[in-house]
Amino acid sequence: MTLESLVRSIVPDSIKWEVLVVDNNSPDQTADVVGSFAEKYPERFRYIFEGCQGKSFALNAGIAAARGNVLAFVDDDVLVDSNWVVQLAAPFIISDCAGVGGRVLPVWNSPQPEWLQLSGPYKLCSVLAMFDLGDEGGILTKPPLGTNMAFRREVFQQYGGFRTDLGPTIGSEIRGEDSEFYRRLVAAGEFLVYRPEAVVYHPVEKKRLRRSYFQNWYFDCGRARVREEGIQSGTRCWYGIPQYLLRMLVIRATKWLLTAKSCARFYHKVRVWQTAGEITEAYQQALRAKEAL
Repeated sequence: MTLESLVRSIVPDSIKWEVLVVDNNSPDQTADVVGSFAEKYPERFRYIFEGCQGKSFALNAGIAAARGNVLAFVDDDVLVDSNWVVQLAAPFIISDCAGVGGRVLPVWNSPQPEWLQLSGPYKLCSVLAMFDLGDEGGILTKPPLGTNMAFRREVFQQYGGFRTDLGPTIGSEIRGEDSEFYRRLVAAGEFLVYRPEAVVYHPVEKKRLRRSYFQNWYFDCGRARVREEGIQSGTRCWYGIPQYLLRMLVIRATKWLLTAKSCARFYHKVRVWQTAGEITEAYQQALRAKEAL
């Protein structure tokens, strides 16, 4: 599906590009599928294998093997617009930006639940891999999604690759490798551009529309935040758990229990799960530090 949409890309001859598919030690027929595309389009598709499972390992392997000056990233469950390559590349030609993020629009396969809001104060778009900052381009003020972003090759040479302790892997759905990389670049003084014309379409699968999926996603989101930022030195803790997280847990749980409107109530509930994830990761880090003494 994704490879077929890439085949339909409209790209002028002046832009040299290739599709590099990283097989992250998958048990399916990835090698055969990519092989058939590479045989049919030998100048376009290339296959590499990365045996260490985990999305960040696969991303870093792709970065190391890529030949281009601009590296664009897309997941294997989306459809890219026919102008995606050109639109994502355009800001690099007209500006000195470090990276570009584009739109990720949903393709609904099931009805939207009444407890889920995608706009307003209680929106929960990120869980469904949706990213849409409107029709106007400009400086990107929030992290792009990993399924539609691009960076100059030199930023990886200067700032390193994606953190391997973040990103989904076997037995863990902890994400955040893309947002952490964005924040790393911004902290170093770099800037990224939002390109609304660069569009990919992401299917909203039925399994993602379960409350349990949202709760688990936010729990892992909390764990990722602590992994990325750590616990500030001097923070008052109780058994390794920052006291401010315990206070936040009480505040968010109270909002959840006292809110009547279903969408608002569920929003506060997943924030409770997010805080629980932060507490869990903080405690585990403290435990590992104690064992290392």
